[in-house]
Amino acid sequence: MSESAFHPTRALPYGRQNITDADVAAVTAALHADYLTQGPTVAEFEKQFAAYVGAKYAVAVSNGTAALHLCAMALKVQAGQRVITTPLTFSASANCVRYCGGEVHFADIDPATGLIDLLQVQALLEAHPKGHFTGIIPVDFAGLAVDLEATRQLADQYGLWIIEDSCHAPGGFFIDSQGQEQLCGNGNFADLAIFSFHPVKHIATGEGGMITTNSEQLFHHLLRLRTHGITRDPADLKREPDGGWYMEMQELGYNYRLPDLNCALGLSQLTRADAGLARRRLLAARYHVAFAQVPGVTVLAPGRKGHAYHLYVIEVADRKGLYDFLKTKQIFAQVHYIPVHRMPYYEGLGWKAGDFPLAEEYYAHCLSIPLFPTLTDEEQDYVVACISEFLSVEC
Repeated sequence: MSESAFHPTRALPYGRQNITDADVAAVTAALHADYLTQGPTVAEFEKQFAAYVGAKYAVAVSNGTAALHLCAMALKVQAGQRVITTPLTFSASANCVRYCGGEVHFADIDPATGLIDLLQVQALLEAHPKGHFTGIIPVDFAGLAVDLEATRQLADQYGLWIIEDSCHAPGGFFIDSQGQEQLCGNGNFADLAIFSFHPVKHIATGEGGMITTNSEQLFHHLLRLRTHGITRDPADLKREPDGGWYMEMQELGYNYRLPDLNCALGLSQLTRADAGLARRRLLAARYHVAFAQVPGVTVLAPGRKGHAYHLYVIEVADRKGLYDFLKTKQIFAQVHYIPVHRMPYYEGLGWKAGDFPLAEEYYAHCLSIPLFPTLTDEEQDYVVACISEFLSVEC
């Protein structure tokens, strides 16, 4: 295919936030309100986000990494405990265990989906006595939901808790054994789930994150942990209060709060979440059709039901060549991810090349190409044309 005659008027990254006049107005209103932080907008964002994913409770925090850290703390991860996750994720999914002194173990991926392979998890569990592992952190990679019903069954068999890393998948879902859609983060199978509101995600607040759960006990614990371990709730106080100002720091927590300003932006963005998700899925469908006609391109998990399409991932033989070529066309693709066990920090803990060959093989060929709601059809066609041009020259 020859190069497209169309030339974009802007650079095309793999992801981009969409800030509207309504978003600006919402933040402006928050600036004029009585509270810039710790005010009623935080609670309203939590309430509406919980409803969006179908969970009972939500706790807004400063970012997705903070969300993971607080989840690990709430589940009492500590030195000597072992937690399983996927090597194909951003390092925070594993780092949260290390923050608490625990050990991280990995199970390889299903190369057709990029998700953690539950058969590999089961083999890892069976190779050790019950109690050897305490938890699992599956990741809804690229927006494709993990089968948490099957994960829960495996977790119950071995006494594991589950933290669902849903940073890529608000609005995503899997189909359970009863044929029902199970939204990512709804708390029906995972003890806790986390989301990120980084600008390239579905909902942008600048920085920000959310924890969802159906456990009232974990919900109240997380509220305390995100504010230095402090509570003012009379029902939770250990001593008679000295006055209306009284509060107690009952454990070591952190300042992981999300300000009202960010929550105001999140609330505004949430009103467009369904429309943004629909556009992502439409763009993905257009990519599916286009790449079916392009030899040399493999699409990761094409057409999977419930996919939220934070990323659109292709695999090619010469990934670096294509990456560099696209940059010359003002198309800024990205690689998601360097496998966590190949990071120098984790290699320092004993992991090495060859430990998880399926994740490593995926990494050698993967590329995330532009996908965001404001990507136009013409811009998308240009991306396809440039990829086709490179592959035809390469051949």
